[in-house]
Amino acid sequence: MILRFLKNWTLPLAMMAGTLVYFFFARISFLAPVKPYVNVLVAILTPALIFAQLLLTFCKVEVHELKPKSWHGWLLLFQSVSCLVVASILILCPMEEVYREVFEGAMVCLICPTATAAAVITGKLGGSAASLTTYTLLSNLLAAISVPLVFPLVEPHAEITFWVAFLKILSKVFPLLLFPFFLAWFLRVFLPKVHHFLLGFHDAAFYLWGVALAIVSGQTVRSLMNSEAPVFVEVLIALAGLVACCIQFYLGKKIGGHYKERISGGQALGQKNTVLAIWMAYTYLNPLSSVGPGSYVLWQNIINSYQLWKKRRKSEMYSDVRR
Repeated sequence: MILRFLKNWTLPLAMMAGTLVYFFFARISFLAPVKPYVNVLVAILTPALIFAQLLLTFCKVEVHELKPKSWHGWLLLFQSVSCLVVASILILCPMEEVYREVFEGAMVCLICPTATAAAVITGKLGGSAASLTTYTLLSNLLAAISVPLVFPLVEPHAEITFWVAFLKILSKVFPLLLFPFFLAWFLRVFLPKVHHFLLGFHDAAFYLWGVALAIVSGQTVRSLMNSEAPVFVEVLIALAGLVACCIQFYLGKKIGGHYKERISGGQALGQKNTVLAIWMAYTYLNPLSSVGPGSYVLWQNIINSYQLWKKRRKSEMYSDVRR
């Protein structure tokens, strides 16, 4: 009974666990000496977990399935246009600093590329991991080109060249995305027995994502708690992240559904690489705008949890009818 409960509510339990662990370490003074070691462990463990879950997911993906589709173009167009619209408002319309931070937080959430681990949730929901992987590559290229061009116009003080930023964004994303894919392909071709063995563990990718989510949730809570901004400003920026999240999941599902890829479309546009988004906000914009993508971690995983619950409920109802 307990195992079933843990399996059914992995994502919300992971977020709760990450939050509780943060407060545990933050409040207990005698643990202070071990905090630097914990930070190092987290820095190593998070990419390792993402690498492992992507490897297990990509073992199921056929290379010939990785090709651009029409809905990819529409989602990329939405990301580009929405980012440019918000940037134009910030450039052309004078406003108080508080509202600038709100718009900047929303802008980061809109242009931010798809999370590298989105394929895991997509596969769990019954979508196409291959289509999602293709869009992840395309959206990261779009962000790598758009962000260095647009964001400095919003906050001109950002002293970083286009090429430096372009390569920095790619270096943060593509190794973690491409290495497990090429390793999965290598195992499929040259070590089929190992590949077949790993296929038996493809469901483990979801639970690895749960562990990674617990770590990210703890880091998000830490950044919010350490912020010196007024609470009402943080709330406004977090609400902007919520609006951006709901709009993107909705439009992604509508556009993807038109091409019979509703699940993949929703996850492609809605599930974001928030770690990269926070870095982009700190690098180019007012650092307080990073609250937007920070809160996005919570919003997108609440939606993911609801989607998984809804799918599980439908499966249980279908099983009851067949009986």
